[in-house]
Amino acid sequence: MTTTAKPHVSTAPDALRRLYFVRFGFAIVWALVMFTTATHLGPLAVVLLVIYPLFDVAAAVVDARSSRSAGSPVLLYVNIAVSALTAVGVAVATSSGIPAVLRVWGAWAIVAGLVQLLVGVRRRGMGGQWPMILSGGISVLAGSSFVTAAGAADPALTNIAGYAIPGGVFFLISALRLRRTV
Repeated sequence: MTTTAKPHVSTAPDALRRLYFVRFGFAIVWALVMFTTATHLGPLAVVLLVIYPLFDVAAAVVDARSSRSAGSPVLLYVNIAVSALTAVGVAVATSSGIPAVLRVWGAWAIVAGLVQLLVGVRRRGMGGQWPMILSGGISVLAGSSFVTAAGAADPALTNIAGYAIPGGVFFLISALRLRRTV
């Protein structure tokens, strides 16, 4: 009996594809619900604002576990820490009003966008990462606009809700473009 060893095939692209589809769905549903409450900080808005970075923590944990073969997960660990701190920061900021939330969310978007950009650059050999690179860059710009919007006469959370939609679409595009491993 002769056995032939299968070449080692990374399952990282398959795991990332599934994760990216989930992230797309979450972002779209979250944004649609957030749009319904984006003019004030009611209980639903507060819950949604805290859930979003916590979901990012969970997604980064799944990503780090499933893509170890794709490179060092150090940047994902940074993202986990930053997103966890953001969830706490947003929870605290909600007691101070929409401007404080926009400042915390903006700072998070800037840092998380830089991390996403760097992770995408590191993974570009996998294929399907240009949407992640582009999304990371846009996140940095959006974060700056959130911080600026905090000083507006009547700030609202509408732009935060709108920010999730292109991010979700970029995850969808990336999921569709990742290289197949089978």
